Formats: sequence, structure tokens, C-alpha cells
Amino acid sequence: MIKFALKYIPRPMLIRLSYIVQFFAPVIYGGSKFTDPIDGKSYRKFLPYGYGGNIRENALSPGTNSLERHRLMWLYLKRDSDFFTKNHKVLHIAPEQCFYGRFRKMDNLDYSTADLNSPIADYSFDIHEIPFEDNSYDVVFCNHVLEHVTDDQQCMRELCRVLKPGGLAIAQVPWIPEQEVTVEDPTITDPKERERLFGQYDHVRKYGKDYQDRLEKAGFKVTRVDYSEELSEEEFERYRLPKGEPLFVCTK
Repeated sequence: MIKFALKYIPRPMLIRLSYIVQFFAPVIYGGSKFTDPIDGKSYRKFLPYGYGGNIRENALSPGTNSLERHRLMWLYLKRDSDFFTKNHKVLHIAPEQCFYGRFRKMDNLDYSTADLNSPIADYSFDIHEIPFEDNSYDVVFCNHVLEHVTDDQQCMRELCRVLKPGGLAIAQVPWIPEQEVTVEDPTITDPKERERLFGQYDHVRKYGKDYQDRLEKAGFKVTRVDYSEELSEEEFERYRLPKGEPLFVCTK
């Protein structure tokens, strides 16, 4: 069912349908084996998620629709940043549902969202050319977007341009630590070939070890945060975090 929905149901429709699942999830999946740090609720299981042959068990939290990478970012923002305690002007590209409603309600945030197609975004634009002035935002989020764009270096430069000096930017991507360099070809349009080469039908690149170098080339100062060195195995399993995936925390 998950594979069918991801492949055939348009993203705007999926977003709307997911709110129905969230409403009933605490009753249907109630338990104590896994905990979602975003809503603090525990569940007997998480839902499977993935594309093609890469379906991950216990990946999608039924209460918030968060994936492993979302829960990792939430823990970083809570434990190692002032995101929840100080005033920030925030630009959130392709806002994830697990964050959108919560960030929108936070009194300390001047929160704006942007996307090409999302029905919940404030602005619609292409991040190759962001229509905002330099140094406009204290915080910029742009997660799992850069693997879709034609020119990721141009998009990184734009994200860096609108970030204030000393600000925080997080731009997570599918990242293969065993792969030395990023493999890309935006000219490939066949969905099956994209899935074979890049892991998903709408990806145009697969990032490797040089991802941090690419961010720094665009103007960011990058700190690699690896929670596998800080959290216990029990926490990683309980929260269902992505093993081997660091956060590349950017500033300028």
C-alpha cells in the first residue's frame, strides 16, 4: 500500500490524506516500543517507507509522519541549538508536515515556507533564484530538495545568500558515505533509469563524501554533527534514527 501511494498518488493529495492517518494513529499504533521525539508519543510500531526495492521497516512515525532524518534534526534543534528559545526569522523550503504545524505555532519564530507545488507553503518559487534580499533569514531549512534540482551549486549559493551571517542552515540530502564523489546527470529523464542510478525516480544525483565540500564551495561554513557518537544504541533504536547519517550544519 505504501509503495502504491508513493508511486501513484500526487504529493498534494498525499499530504491531505496523511492528516487522516495522523488522527487515528495513536489508537491504531499505540504501544511502547518506539518513541517519536517530535510529539513525545510512543508506538508499538512505525510504518514502512521507501521507494522501489528500498522499503525501510519502522521508518515513518504514524503520529507526526516523521522519518528518521526528521527525528534526527528535531533532536539536534532541541539539544544543540537555540531554535526553540530565541527569536528567529525562518525560511523553510519544502516544509515537512512533521515540522510545519509545530514551527508555525512557535511564538519565537517569524516563520515562512516555500515550495513549487505544496498546498501548505506560503510562497511558490524555484530555489535556483530565491526572490528575497541578501542576509534575510536567521534560519534556513531545505531538506531532501537538492537531489531534485538541475544545478545544486546555484541553489546552495542562493540558500547561503539569503542566510544572515552567523545564521543556521540545514540542508539534508540522501548521502552515501561509501561513495567518494557525487554522481549526477540532470539530463536523464526516464524514471526507471533515475531510480536505477540515483535511488529514486525523481532524483538527478546521488551525493557522496564530497557533499560537505560542495556546501563549502557555495559559501557555507559546515560542521558535521554525528549523533552516533553521542547517543546510545538504545536511543537510536527507540527513536529509529538514521545510522551513519550525520547532519551537515551550515552557517556563514
